[in-house]
Amino acid sequence: MQADTPRDIPAPTVSPEPRARTARPRTGPSLLARGAARDPYRFYRMLREQYPLSYDAPLGAWLISRYDDVSAALTDPRFTGLPQDGAPRGGLAPIGLCHGSPRCRPADRYTVVTGTVPAPLAERVERTAYVLARRIARRPRADLVEEFCRWLPAAPRREPAEPPAAGPCVRDSALRRTALASLLANLLDDPDLLAALRIEPALAGRAWTESLRRDPPVQVVLRRTVAEVTLSGGTLPARATVACLVGAAARDPQRFAAPDVFDPFRPDQDRALTGPAGCPAVALSRLEAEQGLRALLDAMPRLRWADGFRPAATGLLTRGPRSLLVRPG
Repeated sequence: MQADTPRDIPAPTVSPEPRARTARPRTGPSLLARGAARDPYRFYRMLREQYPLSYDAPLGAWLISRYDDVSAALTDPRFTGLPQDGAPRGGLAPIGLCHGSPRCRPADRYTVVTGTVPAPLAERVERTAYVLARRIARRPRADLVEEFCRWLPAAPRREPAEPPAAGPCVRDSALRRTALASLLANLLDDPDLLAALRIEPALAGRAWTESLRRDPPVQVVLRRTVAEVTLSGGTLPARATVACLVGAAARDPQRFAAPDVFDPFRPDQDRALTGPAGCPAVALSRLEAEQGLRALLDAMPRLRWADGFRPAATGLLTRGPRSLLVRPG
């Protein structure tokens, strides 16, 4: 029995797409197969190793899964953005926490270069985090997804005489909620790391970056080629729809040591797959994560999983845990 092959994935067939001019990519297993949704990381591993460039007939797109290929597709001008379901108002598929184009720039209200957020918004985030954490601390059992992650990331209110909020990246809080839930799940799985965060809160930033790599909220980003592009396994034709499997690239062992392990101290941290550095949502989401962790740990020094509970992430295009049952202590 081959442990790396999900049961419900069909056998390869002949590709209906135009043949590549170099080594011909195969038609491989479909991202829409039931086995893929149940365990995407196992599915991704098989793609990286056996089908680095393959055509997914049910999806109608080429699949790329290796770090170098996905990174190139997100930055190379021979690839262009493609509208995707779930993007606000028919916008581009989000990359990490960013709904904008690769040229996304911060609005005047954000100073992303120094990693800061306007003081009124920062104060609102801190106040909200502490109010939510203190309410949860009074209960014998709580769900951090419903009672914390759902309410902490919120679209900034527009104050009188202020410019409009900085685009869909900041207005849409769903991805930030999902990313925050994944971060909390990763930390609660490691009590020693939680203890270290109580002593050194500055570690929260590294933990946040590592969680976005290991469990990205957006797993698949669509692109289209404007010219032929040679990648691992062959050459993509021009005008081809390409599904960039960010979740697979983020766990590529050719790029990251022990890629399945959540390790904020890893020396090979990388932010290439989490969206443009100039996106205002990057600074805001990091602030929410840092303030949220500080509030939870201050209000609940003995925070831990509820007895018998284990988190389970769901979703294929976007992915994260639906519930986080804890004992506030």
